[in-house]
Amino acid sequence: MLKDVHIHLERGTYTKDWVMKFVSQAQKKGLDEIYLLEHTHRFREFLPMYRHLYGTNGYFDSWLDGRGSQRLSDYLKLAEEMRKESFPVKVRWGLEVCYFPDWEEFIKRETQDLPLDFLTGSIHWIDGFGFDHKKELWEGKDTDQEYERYYELMEELIDSGLFTGLAHPDSIKCFGRESSRDLEETYGRLAGKLKEQGMYAEQSSGLFNNYGYAYRGMNPQMLAVFQREQVPIETASDAHCPEDVGKGIWEMAQKLEKQ
Repeated sequence: MLKDVHIHLERGTYTKDWVMKFVSQAQKKGLDEIYLLEHTHRFREFLPMYRHLYGTNGYFDSWLDGRGSQRLSDYLKLAEEMRKESFPVKVRWGLEVCYFPDWEEFIKRETQDLPLDFLTGSIHWIDGFGFDHKKELWEGKDTDQEYERYYELMEELIDSGLFTGLAHPDSIKCFGRESSRDLEETYGRLAGKLKEQGMYAEQSSGLFNNYGYAYRGMNPQMLAVFQREQVPIETASDAHCPEDVGKGIWEMAQKLEKQ
């Protein structure tokens, strides 16, 4: 079964016509199932979770000022209406939730009763540092230290028990910054925690599609450890527009089958 478990609706309206553009592209790509989601920073209900980031950097302040333009209820209403429709591919509905270690109770309170199929947890911020925004923001950063903290936060994310899946688990490499340390032990801990929580990890082509990264999916060492430890792995495009749905999914699925 070919799946794309990470597709954002954010660049269009919450209508059936917009959803159908994603469904039609999924059908063209031969997909059987798609997961539609939105970033929590798009919704005003989740803005309290981001306010602590103000003042860390002028660029981030400007970025944050543009968040929270949507109401979560509108998205949930769309999902409810679309579940009554018949589509040629299976459609699931969820959220991509930014994880902050001091906000677990807030996340739990805001998500536990939502009528959604999944919650994808992601690390986009390392103690106020939005590492995936601009390459220039890495200037002066100690790469090894940022990697260490990134994976510490990821372990906390998994341990929280709040999420169904883990988004793009090594996206810290997005601008080509690589740790000089051997991370096999770290990946092994992550794998054990993912299995304990029953979570899947994304094999995502998002960095390839959106950042021009050299290859699709997890770095070879992480992928090898996750497969050795039998972590559930799901393919994802991290599409932000209909034409990117399914991009790289077949190639990644083939690679997973061969390994």
